[in-house]
Amino acid sequence: MKKIELDNLVGIYVHIPFCAKKCNYCDFLSSSCDISIMQNYIDALLNEIRFYKNDKVIVKTIYIGGGTPSILDAQNIERILKEIKRDFYIDSDAEITIEVNPGTVNYDKLKAYYNMGINRISMGLQSANYEELKALGRIHTFETFKENYNNARKVGFNNINIDVMSAIPNQTLFSYKQTLNEVIKLKPEHISSYSLIIEEGTPFFEMQDELSLPNEDDERKMYYMTNRILNENGYIRYEISNYSKPNYESRHNSSYWTGVSYYGFGLGASSYMNGVRYNNEENLERYINILGNGLINKEIELNSSISLSAQHDKMKNEIMDKLQKNKEIITLEEQIKESIILGLRMTKGIDKSEFKNKFGMDIYDKYGDIINKYIK
Repeated sequence: MKKIELDNLVGIYVHIPFCAKKCNYCDFLSSSCDISIMQNYIDALLNEIRFYKNDKVIVKTIYIGGGTPSILDAQNIERILKEIKRDFYIDSDAEITIEVNPGTVNYDKLKAYYNMGINRISMGLQSANYEELKALGRIHTFETFKENYNNARKVGFNNINIDVMSAIPNQTLFSYKQTLNEVIKLKPEHISSYSLIIEEGTPFFEMQDELSLPNEDDERKMYYMTNRILNENGYIRYEISNYSKPNYESRHNSSYWTGVSYYGFGLGASSYMNGVRYNNEENLERYINILGNGLINKEIELNSSISLSAQHDKMKNEIMDKLQKNKEIITLEEQIKESIILGLRMTKGIDKSEFKNKFGMDIYDKYGDIINKYIK
């Protein structure tokens, strides 16, 4: 049995940047693409995962996000998971999540996910109201969502998150309450409720003067309504926008907020390892070219004057130099500040003894004056 050291625990995020249709509010790195490009991307992604092979860490969580990961066929999702399992030690109790958009899955695909070891589904509903979904640019109806959700239950999933959104165009306090009530009827283990933010570079940003958005007072009422209704129905808020039944908190997202190291694989994905943060190339064509089979085969051609191992290291370093962007060494001071900022997102707050164990200092010795100022 591998000895588990806290510093060895990591998460893995895999980015699938493809969607059937980009939503009007979305500023994530995603787009629609043809099948051949998707296949080339998967091949490049698998190469990237191989480069980071590491049997000295223990993977506690895997999160396949996007984009819309469920737009891929199940065989490609299985290829990704098999590669991760070949290259890393996966904890027997690992949480493995895939994001699913309604209308992109059926019973067979969900069954395949379950059989390959995925044990958590995150479903993007956003609203139970057809007009609100239409305004967001979503491709599904609430009926489609319910069919997909019920199929996920039938195949065996017992850990499902549902995403909902407040403060969206044409939404009222009544319609938002209806969405919450419809979601609660389904009894998911986890609910994420996000308030719409109009981001630059999205269709909503271009048309924001024309959007019929709830006013600020109603937006605040929706926020408090969420907390009240979900609490009354057994959902505990553990982070600003996240609620769960007891013991069903998202372990992957919680690891971000508690400073656990993580690998990010795929287009534009961010990583935080050994005190260094960086993100991947964000141009799809360049990402595929950097990690494509043609380049790799060329790089590892045998050279009589260099050993195969040395060639591999040289190839890896050159490719990673091209792939990794915005590399930043996070100093101890920055780690402390981030730990506090992220800790304050969680309802449990900052554990003083954990802080001292991690950073070798008492939080009150460093920030006592500030803490006491704001308590007063």
